[in-house]
Amino acid sequence: MPAPDTLLVASLVVPMTRPPIRSGGVLVRDGRIVDVDSAARLARARPHARQIDLGRSMLLPGLINAHTHLELTGIARGVDRPGCFTDWISALGQSLNRTAPDFSERVTAATRAGVTQSISHGVTTVGDISQQMHLTRPILRGGPLSVVSFGEALGLARIRHRFEAGLQRALDLSDESSSLRCGVSPHAPYTVDEPGLRACVAAAEQARRSICIHRAETREETDFTTSHTGSFRALWDRLGTWSDDAPLPGCAPIELAERTGLLRAGALLAHVNYCTDAELDLLAHRAAAVVFCPRTHAYFDHPPHRWREMLARGINVCVGTPHLPTSIRWMIFDCWRARRPRHRRRACSS
Repeated sequence: MPAPDTLLVASLVVPMTRPPIRSGGVLVRDGRIVDVDSAARLARARPHARQIDLGRSMLLPGLINAHTHLELTGIARGVDRPGCFTDWISALGQSLNRTAPDFSERVTAATRAGVTQSISHGVTTVGDISQQMHLTRPILRGGPLSVVSFGEALGLARIRHRFEAGLQRALDLSDESSSLRCGVSPHAPYTVDEPGLRACVAAAEQARRSICIHRAETREETDFTTSHTGSFRALWDRLGTWSDDAPLPGCAPIELAERTGLLRAGALLAHVNYCTDAELDLLAHRAAAVVFCPRTHAYFDHPPHRWREMLARGINVCVGTPHLPTSIRWMIFDCWRARRPRHRRRACSS
């Protein structure tokens, strides 16, 4: 005998596709939503449905966090507020301490904590970027979240030899399940060269998997992709891993994405904090989507994001919380309100 329908009743139901419903209801049958309307109408239509009254609450679809790093949950919290983005990268690397004997355990614990935080704040689907996908995917494959796990492939200059192994791990589909789908993330234009970007596009298209990349996150990306100068080059020099024979794209990050096929492949572009009118027009004519990360955007004091103009041009804009996973509790408010933080300029010396 089939189980009876369940009617969830709340003081406010937010269907997203139409105006909120006061004293609304959601009718569930066999684990699937079959109707959304006023609670009174649904109760009349299904008088034998089992009612669950959620009281003074707001009921809405599960949120999608399109760009996050679950394995950094809590780890980035101890990093001091940076002078600039590359300072933050350096401090994060020290905090991660990949050579520590408990590194694997910390990544595992952080990933589990990120899943718990996501569910507790109403996030049910995430686009998760992971360098340690061999540790995170076994956790995520049977968990409560729906996940696209973008395995990071990176390698440039003297560490270019790491790239192929990272790409192979990213597209290892052995952990895929009904709740986990694998993808690839050629990390950023300052860690993956042009041939590497093309290789990621080709491999993802062959495997029919998605691509996510950090793109136009900082002004300094353009310095690096056009002339191998600026704070990112200085970081490579400090690490002692730079090599002058690294291929130079000689163009801005968005143009590089177009030239390597990322935009035509429908890549998910995380951040896009800096773009020209011409680049917005280009994005509008391609299949790529943009992830606006409001809290991280404010944390690094970037100028106001152009997400409204993107939406007006028909660009698909998502919301994410990459480096500050605890801020997922604010996602719904970031979606609904314009947020214009004070922007303080910081100098970033080379």
